[in-house]
Amino acid sequence: MDAMTKGAERRNRIWLDADSGSFETFRREVSRTTQAEDWPNAAEISKNIPIYDGNRVRAAAGDAQERQTLMAEWAELFMSGPGVLVIRGAITDIEALDAATAIFDRIIEDEKAGTSGGGGDHFAKAGANDRVWNAVEKHCLADPSNFARYYASDAIALASEAWLGRGYQMTAQINRVNPGGAAQTPHRDYHLGFMTPEQMTAYPSHIHAISPVLTLQGAVAHCDMPLESGPTLFLPYSQTFFEGYLAFGRKEFQDYFAEHHVQLPLKKGDAVFFNPALMHGAGTNRSADIRRMANLLQVSSAFGRAMETVDRSRMAIALYPALIEAKQGGASERDLRNAVATSAEGYAFPTNLDRDPPKGGLAPKNQAERMLEALTEGMAPEAFAEAIAAYDERRRS
Repeated sequence: MDAMTKGAERRNRIWLDADSGSFETFRREVSRTTQAEDWPNAAEISKNIPIYDGNRVRAAAGDAQERQTLMAEWAELFMSGPGVLVIRGAITDIEALDAATAIFDRIIEDEKAGTSGGGGDHFAKAGANDRVWNAVEKHCLADPSNFARYYASDAIALASEAWLGRGYQMTAQINRVNPGGAAQTPHRDYHLGFMTPEQMTAYPSHIHAISPVLTLQGAVAHCDMPLESGPTLFLPYSQTFFEGYLAFGRKEFQDYFAEHHVQLPLKKGDAVFFNPALMHGAGTNRSADIRRMANLLQVSSAFGRAMETVDRSRMAIALYPALIEAKQGGASERDLRNAVATSAEGYAFPTNLDRDPPKGGLAPKNQAERMLEALTEGMAPEAFAEAIAAYDERRRS
């Protein structure tokens, strides 16, 4: 093999493109049948999804060895198994659950009235649902005692620790889907799932491999969710298809999901957890009177952080005049981009999605993008400093 051929093979292996991923390989991956003997702690298997009894989960949580055994089963289930599990009775303190629902209802009404928040939803048309961003902080501040009772759940803790280990970071968003609310487009989730195909191709293949292990998706049912209310649709085993972040938007994959997805009804207090790379999407609420409310849990690894605290806004403001001078002196666009990448924040998250909502995409513009736009537009340093201060203020909780 000559050097040119080897280089091309390596480039194609490391840098995926919009056409990456074989549909036939995908179809083989997702055609498996879940075997009960592989998941011995599950109470049953329904539509390829293992279902666990919340009482058994709580019993295992109190014994160190049983706790590790159950978490090991879940870790393997998320990684190479069906990718999704349901816990019946994950929260049995229904009084606390109902009180939390009332809190979220009040927050929704307050935000609709314009007293706070209300940034909209990047996955649904206006009016189709009601979204509460940063529900974990808003819940805690609204009623700390209720928050403590709600998140005392062993099911939430064990699922999070099974996939992410200790020190996980909990965030949550309330989604209340009103009657008539349409189904989501089937997708993968955060991180790469919140990018366009063009953005995804800027990340090497090993990042496509690690993105799913950085977060865990979950949802707690705040009401009974019969099938007509549109609980989430899943395609078990689809998280194992490596190129899925880029491929799942293509027609043949969307058509396959439409024909082969599975859906389970949930009871109030049930929870579902799944690998964020699993192909999924909320269903259409065809009911006449069910406002389907779920607390969507977005749990992140403790490791997704830099070693040092860096004030990138201060750096950007200090650097900006020097970049103007460099540009006037003949610096190339590539030179400027390289300097901006080292100084400004290049990622949109975390942010306050009430005040910094995505516009025209799944994520708002990041600081680096705004800095490059300012250089292109010739924004004055004083105006740039004011823009960065306003940007930082929008991102505060």
